[in-house]
Amino acid sequence: MSAVRPQTPLESSAPKPRTSVLAPFRSRDYRLLWSGLIISNLGTWMQLTTLGYLVVKLAGSAKLASLDVGILGASSAVPVMLFSPLAGVIADRYPRRQVLFVTNGLEVCFALALAILTSTHRIALWEIFMIAGLRSTGQSFDAPARQSWVPLLVPRENLGNAIGLNSVAFNAPSIVGPPVAGVLILSVGIATSFYVNAVATLAVVVALVFMRPVAPSSSVRENVLASILAGVRFLWNDRVLRSVLLLLVVTALLVRPYSQLMPAYAAHVVHVDARGLGLLLAASGSGAIIGSIATAVLGTHRRGSVWFASAMLLATGTIVLGSVHVFAISFVVLVFIGFAVMSFAGNSNVLLQTLSPDDMRGRAISVFSMIILGLVPAGSLLLGTVASFVGLPASLIAGGVLALIISAVVWMGNPQLRTV
Repeated sequence: MSAVRPQTPLESSAPKPRTSVLAPFRSRDYRLLWSGLIISNLGTWMQLTTLGYLVVKLAGSAKLASLDVGILGASSAVPVMLFSPLAGVIADRYPRRQVLFVTNGLEVCFALALAILTSTHRIALWEIFMIAGLRSTGQSFDAPARQSWVPLLVPRENLGNAIGLNSVAFNAPSIVGPPVAGVLILSVGIATSFYVNAVATLAVVVALVFMRPVAPSSSVRENVLASILAGVRFLWNDRVLRSVLLLLVVTALLVRPYSQLMPAYAAHVVHVDARGLGLLLAASGSGAIIGSIATAVLGTHRRGSVWFASAMLLATGTIVLGSVHVFAISFVVLVFIGFAVMSFAGNSNVLLQTLSPDDMRGRAISVFSMIILGLVPAGSLLLGTVASFVGLPASLIAGGVLALIISAVVWMGNPQLRTV
């Protein structure tokens, strides 16, 4: 019988000094990576907005548009579910800088392919789905390498701040990118957003050129399947991380899909047009930015308690969202839900990264990415199916109630969560 890997010891119970939210920027390499990410993510949000618009335009009818948008989501989710376990092993075994050079170089190529095909008016839906799947495959390798690199760039006490700032780099462009994409679509054409994304992604490549290379975290050369199973055993044997992953799965399936269902909610629950839908999405995005900043400010202070409170707020907010039918109230509720989503995800990330040793961190983050990027679309299918029988409001309420109960059971059943 193989020896059980010892759990990473929790940090000392001595009071932790509060750190500055901007402390991670003292690291030159972190500044470079963060700057590249915020520019690149602007292009990403523009491309995501434009892709949805293009798919609907090519579909030809309302029914086909809904189906094709669903296929677009599935083509992005399936590769993450398939390749994330392997991606975690790659992140631990190979230099992360080299991995990110490859993934971001491919991202540039995929954006250029979309731009050229669209410019020549030769693009078809199958090509969009294929490129979306290839891009998602690259992302499944990019996320574990990038996120597990952060603890090596900043001091441990600044890790929570750094993860929060990374969330800001992702969410802040979500307020600017979609409106800019809309203006470009109407003024100069659809392909422009894809060209902009290709150029914006080069910002990460340039940042990587100036960053110092870091050796791989793991020198073990066991076969890939053994490495994946070792990561699974580590996560399962750690009671705190097992609880974190369980609640990540629960929220991904039962409450996080609210965002994918928002078009139906806007049209059939609060009865607003596309402009109202945009405002609802902006409300959620604004809350997400606040949640990201809160995670950055909090750092690693009382992260277990904040993690649980965020899960409860997310579940409660979803229940309230399903209970109201007034646009103004739902707008306010979505701000709180967006805040809870980012606070919960950010603190889950902090717990995974601080409680995982260097040689396991890539595999731990690959599971996180698989849940966040792969299971949420599955949850939207689950809640959407339930909604087809009982209505969307009842579906949201049921998902929120189940998530609320499971969150409370997980918290009460694992006292160790209250010590981290």
